[in-house]
Amino acid sequence: MTTTTAQRRLFSQGNSGVPSLGAKPLVVRIASLAFAALAYVGFLAAFTYCVGFVHRLVVPKGIDDGGIGSTWVAILVNVFLLAAFAIQHTIMARPAFKKRFAGMAATGTERSAFVFAASALLGVIMWQWRPLPDIVWSVRTEWVRSAMSALSLAGFGLVVLASFQIDHFHLFGWKQTLAAWRGRAQPEPEFHLRGLYRYVRHPLMTGFLIAFWCVPTMSEGLLLFASVITLYILIGTRIEERDLVRVHRDDYLAYRRDVPSLIPWRGRAA
Repeated sequence: MTTTTAQRRLFSQGNSGVPSLGAKPLVVRIASLAFAALAYVGFLAAFTYCVGFVHRLVVPKGIDDGGIGSTWVAILVNVFLLAAFAIQHTIMARPAFKKRFAGMAATGTERSAFVFAASALLGVIMWQWRPLPDIVWSVRTEWVRSAMSALSLAGFGLVVLASFQIDHFHLFGWKQTLAAWRGRAQPEPEFHLRGLYRYVRHPLMTGFLIAFWCVPTMSEGLLLFASVITLYILIGTRIEERDLVRVHRDDYLAYRRDVPSLIPWRGRAA
């Protein structure tokens, strides 16, 4: 899960002038492709498991499964895990970090490294999560439960749909590595508004919010998970947009003025 990485596909700078992977030894080229593939498969595995984790379906460990210990220890551990995930996203998405590790752009693996780290941390969160199973709310009417579950799953689907509307394989690093393998510089994307991005600036984040909050049974653990992630989304999108305004001031300011951040029916952007 990344705050507004998709927006960087709308407003981003090309990598022209970066040495291509085509000039690298064959072993480096193969290793780069293998790493990009590993990062993408890791993302698919972590994302799919997260769906089951939140809905307590199919996967070996759901969000409320496991031994129950001290409530305060569980809260501290869970918040620490989520904070580590947020810090990784924030640091690795910053221009200063990318500049420091600019050499990875030559192999096309800069984005794959971000995806790999995020997927690994998400896996650790779900593995080490301490359950807080007490119920905050539970809807009893069966058809309402079914409707809310469907809406939550649709939120996860919205995340996937938004990623494809902005360029899924670029977003998750595979396209950059293939371009480097072929010895081609990454083209600078033009500013185009597509699909969901005409209605909200961060449809991926909207999808996650729907997925985590529109659940028929909310435990204390899921409430903590959803609350911390929501706080990070609200803070992270603003940090990201400051970078975008600095780089693409007029275009992004106009986009931000006309298109709301997360809720499509809000009259003016936040």
